Amino acid sequence: MVAATPVDRETVLTEIRAGLRRGQQELADWAGGRLAVSAVPGSGKSTGMAAAAAIAIARHQLHLNRQLVLVTFTRSAAANLKAKVRGHLKALGLPQTSFTVSTLHGLALAIATRNPELSNLSLDTLTLVSPAQNNRILRACVEQWIVANPDRYYRLVDGRQFDGEETEQLRRQSVLRTEVLPSLAHTVIREAKSSGLMPGELLDLAQNVHYTRPTDGADYDVLTIAAGLYDRYQTLLQQRGWIDYDDMILGALRTLDDPDSRRFWQGRTFAVFEDEAQDSSPLQSRLLTLLAGDPEDPMAEPNLVRVGDPNQAINSTFTPADPVFFNQFCDACRTENRLVTMDQAGRSSGVIMAAANRMLAWVNQAQVAGPETPFRDQAIAPVPPDDPQPGANPDPLGAGVEILSPPTTLDAVRLIVQRVRDLFTENPDTSFAILVREGRQGRYVGDLLRDPEQVGVDLAVLGLKFYDVGEQDRQTRVPEDMLALLQFIERPHSADRLKGALRVLVDRQRIPTQDLNALAQAPEQFLYPGPLDAPPDTEAARAARRYCTGLLRSRLELPPYSLFSFIGLTLGYNQSELATADKLAARVSQQIRSENTLPAAIAVLQDIVGSERFTAVDTEDTDDLYTRPGQLTLITMHKAKGLDWDVVFLPFLHDKTIPGTLWVPPQGEFLGDFTLAEVARAQIRAHAHGADGAIPDILSAWEQAKRLKTAEEYRLLYVAMTRAKRLLWMSAAQQAPFTWSKPENVQAASPCPAVAVLGEWVGR
Repeated sequence: MVAATPVDRETVLTEIRAGLRRGQQELADWAGGRLAVSAVPGSGKSTGMAAAAAIAIARHQLHLNRQLVLVTFTRSAAANLKAKVRGHLKALGLPQTSFTVSTLHGLALAIATRNPELSNLSLDTLTLVSPAQNNRILRACVEQWIVANPDRYYRLVDGRQFDGEETEQLRRQSVLRTEVLPSLAHTVIREAKSSGLMPGELLDLAQNVHYTRPTDGADYDVLTIAAGLYDRYQTLLQQRGWIDYDDMILGALRTLDDPDSRRFWQGRTFAVFEDEAQDSSPLQSRLLTLLAGDPEDPMAEPNLVRVGDPNQAINSTFTPADPVFFNQFCDACRTENRLVTMDQAGRSSGVIMAAANRMLAWVNQAQVAGPETPFRDQAIAPVPPDDPQPGANPDPLGAGVEILSPPTTLDAVRLIVQRVRDLFTENPDTSFAILVREGRQGRYVGDLLRDPEQVGVDLAVLGLKFYDVGEQDRQTRVPEDMLALLQFIERPHSADRLKGALRVLVDRQRIPTQDLNALAQAPEQFLYPGPLDAPPDTEAARAARRYCTGLLRSRLELPPYSLFSFIGLTLGYNQSELATADKLAARVSQQIRSENTLPAAIAVLQDIVGSERFTAVDTEDTDDLYTRPGQLTLITMHKAKGLDWDVVFLPFLHDKTIPGTLWVPPQGEFLGDFTLAEVARAQIRAHAHGADGAIPDILSAWEQAKRLKTAEEYRLLYVAMTRAKRLLWMSAAQQAPFTWSKPENVQAASPCPAVAVLGEWVGR
């Protein structure tokens, strides 16, 4: 391709800008300094960011040694953004080396490993800890903390009240060791580290807890316990030469703390453009702000553009992200006239956007999540008639928004299938999706859709492809399932191994949900009770015993290779999962040929799970995996973020699910009507949010945690609603399962309050 002349380049730049909407053009006009861009769903923020990046590269003549740094949340988003920028640069005749695109952790690792003497991180001596390894470290730090802090530990065992009965004491100890304390450690380490708090600082923070009311005897000093667990975790990481993802950020920050190194990186970086900024933690924001600074003037405004939508912040369940941080950045930029609101969206029909706006406004006005509003006050607006995007704001299918209240959840699925059949018959290129709140709901729907007699329609005969995302995800858990059950078979008298096997059986719905600690506290009595033993004797416990003893008999009858297939059949694996189990068995068998024993097979499996080097057998085409025309996709609301379909179905919208309530597991109720992990999370966030220095006590922190959950659940519903382009179908059955572990046991159910409001709005 012949490079564009200067005159041609100006023409191309004008054309790039002219192809943008109003908010996108404001982003493209950025000339330096801070800029916040708050973008509604479907507004084309990645398109705007790619165009703005290309224009900045051209205007400022960037090159290999003076680059624009683009940061995204996922590797797939990075690849998509890179392709768009490259397309613009090719049209402009500019070098492709003038920018970089990476995830935030990839960027941090590049900075940290260039100067290992500053960051204390070297890939030659350090290894990124995998989730499986991290779980083992958490268990180890719990055991070490218990040994070092017996008084605090037994204060937890005592709980609210305790009569000293030995069986109950053993049960409580099992709950604390295997559930409560590992959960507390996992949550606190993630929250504290991402906020820049090290163990000693967290311990200091514990001294500032502000007790505003009686705590019902719950004087556990949660943050002090958490700081002790955190300190043990850091020590174990250092001893083993491991790092976690937050260590990458901390290592990069240590590198940038050095004046010479900071000038080097700032000199190479013209500006930083961040996508999905609502999902950044305080530590990550600090890194990007430093990198975007002026190498000659530390007090100068950084060239930092942050693009995101605080109303789509739905990841705090999994990450320390919180929309309050991006909201604070937006508010600060607004005072300097540096806030762009990208509110025009072409994805959805007007009535669907109006429904999302109505839900947002009602949630904020009703204060359902306390005094802090869950949403930023920004409505989605349609694009103008001359919008450059083809097919923007498409015509609705039917009314565009349909809200139903069928008698049962089975009726809801039948209505979905009938609606899909009718729409698919009219237009076979229509894309469909069923979005569920949790995986167990997805399994229920998937089982029904594969049973034409139950729902009255055979999707395969209809010619409609059905893609169950949850089923594919379950295949990736096959190695972990196998490891847990083989470890139990090897050491059946270990309470931890027995509990791990029981948890897999519950997850795979082979046995009912029950108190696993009561079963696992005395393995021998549970597995082979004698005449004087009194293990749990419910039908659920007897089913668990039958499965476990069957697994133990298999070791006596089968070689290690054959155990994989037996376990797969025991767990009720489908065809793809069985194929994955066979592939795994072949891999393990090949590696233990010289020592064909169960311990050797387990060692190989531990390496596979720990290093995450095993790929499931995927029998599906991966092109446009989730959103292909002529396909019905079953997916969770969380996974649906960033995607869209012509028709979206949202069943099971009950108040028990959205917003729901923070759940206290029955086995942990001896501690109080709260969970230590959520209390600690709320206490750390109160500090990170820049409060007045007072950290809430346990009960106040629990109330804050409940409000945070409510706010996020409504944002999740908003994300789900805005995935629909032409038809949004919502329902809340009059009867629904008490628990989705037993979908056949139904009871009267109330709809999500927002759905009731929308029902009145639609019916006007």
